[in-house]
Amino acid sequence: MNELSYTPDIFPFNQTSLFLTFALHHPVYTRSAVMKPFLSLLYYKYVRIEDAEQFAQDHLRFCKSIGIKGRILVAEEGINGTASGTVEQCHQYMNHLHADPRFADMVFKIDEEDLPSLAKIFVRYKKEIVNFNRPEVNVWEHSGKYLEPEVFQQLKDEPDTVVLDVRNKVEWEVGKFRNAIALPIDHFRDLPQHLPELEPYKDKRVLAYCTGGIRCEKATAFLLENGFKEVYHLHGGIIEYGKQTGGKDFDGKCYVFDERITVDVNEVNPTLISHCHRCGTLSARMVNCANPECNNHFAMCEECGWKYEGTCSDSCQQHPRKRTYDGSGYYVKGKGL
Repeated sequence: MNELSYTPDIFPFNQTSLFLTFALHHPVYTRSAVMKPFLSLLYYKYVRIEDAEQFAQDHLRFCKSIGIKGRILVAEEGINGTASGTVEQCHQYMNHLHADPRFADMVFKIDEEDLPSLAKIFVRYKKEIVNFNRPEVNVWEHSGKYLEPEVFQQLKDEPDTVVLDVRNKVEWEVGKFRNAIALPIDHFRDLPQHLPELEPYKDKRVLAYCTGGIRCEKATAFLLENGFKEVYHLHGGIIEYGKQTGGKDFDGKCYVFDERITVDVNEVNPTLISHCHRCGTLSARMVNCANPECNNHFAMCEECGWKYEGTCSDSCQQHPRKRTYDGSGYYVKGKGL
């Protein structure tokens, strides 16, 4: 999987500039390389948006007009999105947002794909672009200091340093940094409930990380506002770490919120850490239970997937509403828009 990032101050975006931007980060990448036909975009920005509800409606109309797919959240505090489309559609989308002064410097993390990674388009207005349910947390003043991936890699194993995963349990079970502290949370908003468990690390250097960085903005602000002295977060998240460093010491795979479900990050010392829910063998294949009334999300090896028809239990396998398992374990309601 080829990965790159795009900001508008490098080149006007087109097929050639996409190659050139990638080449800047990857000197061994040559012009003979063939670009894949689709892109996946990951991005966010905390920025004041007045009348965010109207902005969300207008943005949805624009997305539909160019045919791009995505899951995009808009709030008064900013925008948070994952999008998927052809190279041309993604070009149009990024240029559209960069033309708005509020998003002119927003960085897109870009993956090349053989197929679209999303099937529908959703643009929704929310109170927060990532639900933390702590309105008193001030990301504008108290977020942890950014650490670039190379510096994060150097510091993570030093004495008096703690690496903290602020993602959900289902994410870190399939992949996390070696020796990282991971909390048993089902939702990001549950993190504050585990503050007592983190109290022993108040006087240590805390290096927080998440998938792309957005949750760290609020998590590190929360820690600083609760007496932690030295708090940092991985700039660009796991995705950027993999691109810049080769992903060394990230065990397993990185969970993502689209049809890919997991992506490879570590090209240096890769390993698997998740196990098939049915037989216990190492597997990073994440599926949803074929029983829609269960819909449990879990790891399942390919052999067990077919054997148990994508279900997490015998009772689910016998359920009358069981969906047809096609080998992916991913189910989309209705047709893509």
